[in-house]
Amino acid sequence: MNDLLEIGTIVAPQGLKGEVRVSSISDFPERFVKSGKRWLQSPQGESPQEITLIKGRYIPGKENIYIVQIAGVENREQAENLRGYKLFVETSDRPILEQDEYHVSDLIGMEVYHQVNGENIGMITDVFWAGNDILEVKLHQQPTPIEEKTIDLSKISRISKRHKVKPKTNKIATVLIPFVKEIVPIVNLPEKRLEINPPKGLLEINLSIEGENSTNDDN
Repeated sequence: MNDLLEIGTIVAPQGLKGEVRVSSISDFPERFVKSGKRWLQSPQGESPQEITLIKGRYIPGKENIYIVQIAGVENREQAENLRGYKLFVETSDRPILEQDEYHVSDLIGMEVYHQVNGENIGMITDVFWAGNDILEVKLHQQPTPIEEKTIDLSKISRISKRHKVKPKTNKIATVLIPFVKEIVPIVNLPEKRLEINPPKGLLEINLSIEGENSTNDDN
């Protein structure tokens, strides 16, 4: 699995001739349009099996949905059996990027430094789109937890009130940083180091707590 990169999931059959619809999590259309080797993994998580993608096309008006034809899948019943399967390519099969373009998998795990004072702010844990690319950074310096008054449940008589008392768990603080040249002037892939020059207040304004203000979906 370390040699494979997930690019999408088969969500439904398309027509009667074995084509399937794929929901893409890749920024590269050629993953679904260009013929060649791919890998499929069942929803049960079994070892991916090598397959051949014959052809594919994008569906206009359907965001991130492609129709692909897989060798050996020749009717709707066979296509239906692939619903929920994940589609992979080899990690080494990377499209050529333009200047200042990066693979998400390369950015995740990079250390983030403040360019002015050299402080190691945190580590990139996710990248998502919200008008432009946004870096989610887990802070190394987590806020000090606020001490909470201990609640004696034995003194709460009504069962309905007992159910409303839920112990709080520690949350992970993150910041959201727009991935634009003005704010992120330096990306050093070999050293896994990224430097930011944030406008005043950005790190405080974008402070969020995981589990409370999360906006990104699971992939």
